[in-house]
Amino acid sequence: MYAKYGKEVQFFMVYIKEAHPSDGRQSGSNVREGIVYVQPKTLEERTKIAAKMCATLKITLPAIVDGVDNKVNTAYSAGPDRLYLIDADGKIAFKSEPGPWGFKPAGLEEAIAQQLKTK
Repeated sequence: MYAKYGKEVQFFMVYIKEAHPSDGRQSGSNVREGIVYVQPKTLEERTKIAAKMCATLKITLPAIVDGVDNKVNTAYSAGPDRLYLIDADGKIAFKSEPGPWGFKPAGLEEAIAQQLKTK
């Protein structure tokens, strides 16, 4: 989708707080995969984890890191993962259900195509 629409639509991945930190609700699968982090206390710590995650997963979208105040996560109910399309007027044109079950990129792509038709 990024490759298809990236010249017409700005894409961003927003890295929010750790869902399964080692000092919180750690998941067994994260431990098995070596994804073990304490909940970052500073923006610098969160940025380092985000950069490592993007490199490991080969994420090519531009990444933005939510501050440790979690304002973006709170404003957009982003956790654990969610897809949004913000239109040219700054209004929410598409909002997926929360992931992982509601993480359905096809719905976002349909909304993008619809927005581009109305340009």
